[in-house]
Amino acid sequence: MATIYSDDSNTDVMQAFTLSIFTENHSGLLYRVTQIFTRRKINIDSIAASQSEVKGVYRYTLVVEETEETVRKLITQIEKQIEVLVAFYSKVDEIVYQEIALYKLRTETLTSTNVEKIVRDNNARFLTVDKKFCVVEKTGHKEETEELFNKLEPFGVQEFVRSGRIAVLKEEKNLSTYLKELEN
Repeated sequence: MATIYSDDSNTDVMQAFTLSIFTENHSGLLYRVTQIFTRRKINIDSIAASQSEVKGVYRYTLVVEETEETVRKLITQIEKQIEVLVAFYSKVDEIVYQEIALYKLRTETLTSTNVEKIVRDNNARFLTVDKKFCVVEKTGHKEETEELFNKLEPFGVQEFVRSGRIAVLKEEKNLSTYLKELEN
């Protein structure tokens, strides 16, 4: 397995790291991966799973707040799982990332308030407007989706959900490159 590390000598500072784990699609693998975090008493702040650009390869994207040394140890443990093809971590400045949030409000709030203006001003959009409710979508960083929640909360947010972080590396390497390195 190839482990990719960031170059930084300051490994004892707590900071956010995005872990990318590429795997075969086997049931129970996500459970085994999260057990590694549980045994070390490390909280996962965010998790997302999806297909990758390579057929048959799936990607888990996890966010943790830890020291770099601890994250390196996590990556080493994760890569010991048979179905894991490659795992690596990134710092915030090494990736482009987003989250999506949905907000459900009563439709009646649209007629008597400035909800529409708040939605537009926050670069969000209405996904649906029904007789009883409307759903607003906001894509952005966690702070941005929380900011919109705080602005909409006085109008009675009935439901709120935010996805896990999804991210791509800024560098030109992709999964195919890492898989070729593994073969050699």
